[in-house]
Amino acid sequence: MKTELIEKAYAIAQERYAEIGVDTERALEALQRISLSLHCWQADDVTGFENRGGELTGGIQATGNYPGKARNVGELRQDIVKAASLIPGKHRLNLHAIYGEFGGEAVDRDRIEPRHFRGWIDWAKENDMKLDFNSTSFSHPKSGDLSLANPDPAIRDFWIEHTRRCRAIAEEMGRAQGDPSIMNIWIHDGSKDLTVNRMMYRELLRDSLDRIFETEYTHMKDCIESKVFGIGLESYTVGSNDFYIGYGVSRQKIVTLDTGHFHPTESVADKISSLLLFLPEVMLHVSRPVRWDSDHVTILNDDTLELCKEIVRCNALDRVHIGLDYFDASINRIGAYVVGSRATQKCLMQALLEPLATLRSHEAAGRGFERLALLEESKALPWNAVWDEFCLRNDVPVGEAFIAEVQQYERDVTSKRR
Repeated sequence: MKTELIEKAYAIAQERYAEIGVDTERALEALQRISLSLHCWQADDVTGFENRGGELTGGIQATGNYPGKARNVGELRQDIVKAASLIPGKHRLNLHAIYGEFGGEAVDRDRIEPRHFRGWIDWAKENDMKLDFNSTSFSHPKSGDLSLANPDPAIRDFWIEHTRRCRAIAEEMGRAQGDPSIMNIWIHDGSKDLTVNRMMYRELLRDSLDRIFETEYTHMKDCIESKVFGIGLESYTVGSNDFYIGYGVSRQKIVTLDTGHFHPTESVADKISSLLLFLPEVMLHVSRPVRWDSDHVTILNDDTLELCKEIVRCNALDRVHIGLDYFDASINRIGAYVVGSRATQKCLMQALLEPLATLRSHEAAGRGFERLALLEESKALPWNAVWDEFCLRNDVPVGEAFIAEVQQYERDVTSKRR
């Protein structure tokens, strides 16, 4: 697309938005400041580098077998750099504990150290990309159905130690990058069939978390993430939404809302304002559930759009951290990164262009018709011209032009992986 056409379309859009009291330059500046946390596990189907060779467990599934997935840390980094070059703005990288560099050494998860992630810290600095982190309680001989809620003290202590070490690693990352690393805890713990001991398992989880959080850190932030159910653990989830909201509020920990971890008819957007009243910050894991927590690539749909609008409406861009969390192995993985990231940014762009002051004025005056009419008309405003301008200013492909770049990268790089 020609630069002069993009700029001409933007000038028209700028005028149109000005008519309803929206400053497009302010919206562009705000979007420029928002960093998504890209998930490293899209590039290799949540395999990691422990060299265990086992299958995914704990309700984790990456469906599909598209050729060219990253097989080692070098290829993973190469893919992430390529994906980031096609996404406007400056973004973060979210790592799981299984992505350390272990040098062929068998390092169990209760023995991981910051040194195993020194290469990532150095790489992130070279690429101007800050790091976030996650403990990994799945796909391990000791994970089973229960980890931090396991009645066996030896198993539970193993996972407590693992998670403690993950917090120490996140602290080192945050210190090195001069910005807190967001450390997320998600466990799969639950039961396939009916349980009569719900309280006991939740008491164990509460006590495990209390032990994990005994050490105070200043360069990392703790997040706790709930889930509705897991594959093979359908009847009971220890770390439910109710559990983690109670724990998060009582301990003032960040609660992570994964858009796939709720009933299909629930609005995750509606939860933002409630949590922000009682918690300092909120973390989001954005994906696209199809019938269940299937982690499809995020697209520009009503769910993600409403989520982004609610963040803006709550004036919470500095209190809500936005991470991506999907792993589609059925399509080009770099393309999946780019589509999902840009879709999320497009939703943020539309949210930032909403004529909020006028809408609130209508609402306060009881003018329901006017509010509804303006909300509807806003959907047809030329937000896409403002988005194209954002891509142009960030020197990334505008519109569908990124497709050819992903295809070329596949021909030159990923198709040669066997």
